[in-house]
Amino acid sequence: MCLESPTRDFARRRPPATFSFAVKRFAPLLVVFVTATSALLAPAGVQADSLPEPVQRVLDKAGVPHDSISAFVQDVTQNIPLVEFKADTSRNPASVMKLFGTAVALHELGPGYKWQTHAYADGRLKGDRLEGNLVLKGYGDPLLVTEYFWRFLRHLRDRGLRHITGDLVIDESFFSIIPEDRGAFDGRPHHAYNVLPAALLVNFHAYEFKLRPDKGRKRIVISADPPSTTIEIQNRLKFTNGRCRGKKFRIRAQVLEGLPDSAVRFSGTYPSACGSYAVLRTVSTQAPYVYGVFSALWKELGGRIDGGVKFGTVPESSRKLFAFSSPTLADVIRPMNKFSNNVMSRNLLLTLGAERLGEPGTVAKGRKAVRDWLQKAGIDTQSLVIDNGAGLSRAARTSARLMGEMLLHVYHGPYMPEFVASLPLAAIDGTMKKRFRDKPLSGRMHIKTGLIDHVRAMGGYMLNRNGRTFVVVLLQNYKNIHWGMGTRAQDALLEWVFDR
Repeated sequence: MCLESPTRDFARRRPPATFSFAVKRFAPLLVVFVTATSALLAPAGVQADSLPEPVQRVLDKAGVPHDSISAFVQDVTQNIPLVEFKADTSRNPASVMKLFGTAVALHELGPGYKWQTHAYADGRLKGDRLEGNLVLKGYGDPLLVTEYFWRFLRHLRDRGLRHITGDLVIDESFFSIIPEDRGAFDGRPHHAYNVLPAALLVNFHAYEFKLRPDKGRKRIVISADPPSTTIEIQNRLKFTNGRCRGKKFRIRAQVLEGLPDSAVRFSGTYPSACGSYAVLRTVSTQAPYVYGVFSALWKELGGRIDGGVKFGTVPESSRKLFAFSSPTLADVIRPMNKFSNNVMSRNLLLTLGAERLGEPGTVAKGRKAVRDWLQKAGIDTQSLVIDNGAGLSRAARTSARLMGEMLLHVYHGPYMPEFVASLPLAAIDGTMKKRFRDKPLSGRMHIKTGLIDHVRAMGGYMLNRNGRTFVVVLLQNYKNIHWGMGTRAQDALLEWVFDR
């Protein structure tokens, strides 16, 4: 939290000689008075240059140097931090970075903001037949999942459209995105957390492959959700009657490249005792994915499309058929933060750029929108490196103090309830669902966590056993800290704050 400075006029005013004399004469008494007053105002147990002892013990036992982590803890009703250890050191926050975009979006766009997806007829409409192309223009909706996309298409059918003779055209012009390699971060391009942003983002461009043993026919049944006409499933799994010893380590999901349509080959053994299992993968690039899901759902709705898919823009001569609205921003940020969805966060940053600095949305504009808002709030942004906005980055940086001051500022702002409610609740949901179960801390913390190799981080709010609300930030950057030792250090700090 930033405290206001004296006015400039007062700061420049030269004190009279008698005042200068008084300061010199009573300087020793003033020092004693200020020191005593500060001691009274400061919360008990302030840690200036050291971490709380429980955290030190965890680090020492694991051989982790203390200077590899940063901590910031402050009661929301106080002006002095309870803990500020290495708080100005810039570190990688992993997915805790998502909180910056969330906070700025709530204040700049408003909790009631909704994304749009528009459908246009590029051609002649004759009854239920479109002699031409159907153009879908996306405006960055991060939550256009299957059920909403189906609803969108159902509205088109309800308006009488059935047969499309031309192509499906995807208009991506609301965003301007520099092409990226999906596997650049960790060499796993088909894992859902590496999905790239898009103005028309359908179901995160991911498939959930559901595996189910059929004991009667002694086989493994595989299905894809959402349904698609552009994906082939090659089932090479062997049904066995053995014990379940960890099914996911006995099967292999291989994406086959270079085929006209996407193909996934499942191989290995699958004991029937393992029951049902699901594998989430990103198999297709944007155009074939959107077309495959569109054509499958459109057929289910009694529709038909003759053409293929291509990118383009909405022609001036086209006719708008329908505008579909997303849930509100306040609703969208809940799954984004609770389950740490990377591509939703990236779309949010691009949306901020487009809405605040003009279309098309770019990462650079999104970064500027975040930084401008923080600086307007009086928060020093020198340690901030946003990168893609999701925290899935080796370059992203912030300090514990910057993060803590942002959390304090939001807490005292108008959209605190919406912001806090978007964070995982300890022992209840999201990435904190399995933490602190059957403990006094259960349900008393809204904490966003972050985890990538050699990075463990958290930031959020705690209501402790004495009814005090604290902002808590812990950033850990050290070799293998993402293993259990990082979580143990977090737990030690949270339990310590809970007893203050």
